[in-house]
Amino acid sequence: MFRKLAIAAVLTAVTLPAMADTPRLDAREQNQRERIAQGIRSGELTRPEARRLARGEVRLHRHERIAKSDGVVTRRERYRLEQHADRMSARIFRQKHDRHDR
Repeated sequence: MFRKLAIAAVLTAVTLPAMADTPRLDAREQNQRERIAQGIRSGELTRPEARRLARGEVRLHRHERIAKSDGVVTRRERYRLEQHADRMSARIFRQKHDRHDR
């Protein structure tokens, strides 16, 4: 009996972190950070714009960390994180293509 419980506990410990992975969101975050950096290099983003966008990315990462804190990212949490990433992507596009240049 104890052996079965121990095996179940080990399997649970191994599979829970896998359920909390968000590789798609991690890739989007990396892509968005690169877009912000490219906008800074090219002068498409002013310093205040870049600062606001960077704070938004930090906020998205914080929400992701909170969602992962219990070991499972639910479908609803994943949806909300994706929505947040969508809004951030639109903000980056809008700021890079507005009339403000450095």
